[in-house]
Amino acid sequence: MSFPATSPRPPDGIAIRLATTADAPAIAAIYNHEVDNTTATFDLVPRSIAEQEAWLSARSGAFSAIVAVNREGQVLGFGSLSPYKERAAYRTSVEDSVYVDRSLARRGLGRLILEHLLDIAENSGFHAVFARIEASGMASRALHEKCGFRLVGVETEVGRKFNRWLDVAVMECLLHERPR
Repeated sequence: MSFPATSPRPPDGIAIRLATTADAPAIAAIYNHEVDNTTATFDLVPRSIAEQEAWLSARSGAFSAIVAVNREGQVLGFGSLSPYKERAAYRTSVEDSVYVDRSLARRGLGRLILEHLLDIAENSGFHAVFARIEASGMASRALHEKCGFRLVGVETEVGRKFNRWLDVAVMECLLHERPR
């Protein structure tokens, strides 16, 4: 499915729903493209279908994965919330992840997923949502900024992939300040 490149939001017919283990092959295909070809994830080894199924099975409640699907049920992108840190004082904060099929980039699908994740976070009583983005990922940084995130720091040379050091931009959205 393709969307007009000028469309700020996906057209009608796109739905957001909870991901199921049946979505594992499609999610793995989207994610593994990023593993193999980009620095959008710091994973170095693609996920098997069994690993993706296990990841989905382990997610529940506010930490469930969601998918964006077209009318035919094809998974076009996915997102999730994860605990930000393990210590008890951090329990009011979460971290988001958003991945979209690269052939559908810049058509509003990522924003639809991220806004849905922010709604889930707010409805679940969280206070802050963090995004950790490879610093040169300007499209992801712009997406998060449009949804109310601000840059709060840059971690320098914290990862290594494709034989180069990578920085991480840390962005934060305080949910009570989020644009509506």
